Amino acid sequence: MSTRTSIVVCEGDETGQELLEESLRVLHDDVIGLPLELLRYDLSLAKRRATNNDIVREAAAKMVEVGLGLKAATVTPPEIGGVGSPNRILREGIDGKVIVRTGRRIPGVTPLVSVVHPIVVVRMAVGDAYGAEEGRTGDPGSSPEKAWRTEVIDRGTCRAVAEYSFQTAEQMNGCVYGGPKWTVSPVYEGMLKEEMDAASARHPGVKYRPTLIDAAYAGLLTEADDETLIVPALNRDGDCLSDLVLAMFGSIAGAESMLLGLDDDLKPTVAMAEAPHGTAPSLEGKNVANPMAMLLACAALLDQAALWGEAAIGTAAKKIRSATLGAAADGIRTFDLGGGSSTSEVVDEVIARIKNN
Repeated sequence: MSTRTSIVVCEGDETGQELLEESLRVLHDDVIGLPLELLRYDLSLAKRRATNNDIVREAAAKMVEVGLGLKAATVTPPEIGGVGSPNRILREGIDGKVIVRTGRRIPGVTPLVSVVHPIVVVRMAVGDAYGAEEGRTGDPGSSPEKAWRTEVIDRGTCRAVAEYSFQTAEQMNGCVYGGPKWTVSPVYEGMLKEEMDAASARHPGVKYRPTLIDAAYAGLLTEADDETLIVPALNRDGDCLSDLVLAMFGSIAGAESMLLGLDDDLKPTVAMAEAPHGTAPSLEGKNVANPMAMLLACAALLDQAALWGEAAIGTAAKKIRSATLGAAADGIRTFDLGGGSSTSEVVDEVIARIKNN
């Protein structure tokens, strides 16, 4: 068996873990006809605390070894000095450069705004506000007390975000749109804008409309029906943008998220797919959460394996994606998408369609 057919499965918390378990059903050999090896790591909050995040670092190291990962949503505790976010550790552990989230029409679902073409957010995966050094000075609770943080981005990550955005625009015949607030922060945020301009020079055939981040938010609501947009973004901006974009199409649970580690030629070497939504504790145990994002994450991960030469896995990816979207088109949807089906009923339908395809 090729190592590319091994997948590191990062277990999570609350509804995130429930959706992972449901979605893994489509990867069974008796469904897709492929003997995938699932290497499971418990990334629940309890386990992360018990191991002081060593389990997260172990999962990242194994992901670098096999190339593929699938992650459930996890809880990030709010306390100062706690275990923090496993996402940051995973991103740093696999040397992830970009996070790609694509909003696209969900069959049978009317979008919240007039959007026809996909919107792709290409977000830097590390640095910026995440993992920044921070602290407070002054007497706690007093008016003079101040909070601060020191954010850092590097040119290599900016270059990866910009170049990947233009490559994606070429593939999708889209427009690179948006960018940072380079007028207010010409030194810090301007670094990404410099790399966007340089990538534009390398890809003269790609339409390029750099737009300040605040204007881009408004533009997404008024211009997104004209063409496919690819939006390069800083880490914090991209986090906010991707949630907005996915919600515009009907649900934050309607598309997958991909974290990519890239080589010196900006080709993917490690890919981790996940659902971009959180753990939805209010839905835990009710069998009503939307599994679409996790199902599409499974398909997207197999697509990446296919790019590495696993043709049969590519066929399985197409079947999973077609069955997931086809079920939605025919009204087999959870309540957030206007349907009346449970989580397991949606997955049952997807599995039946895969087997009958």
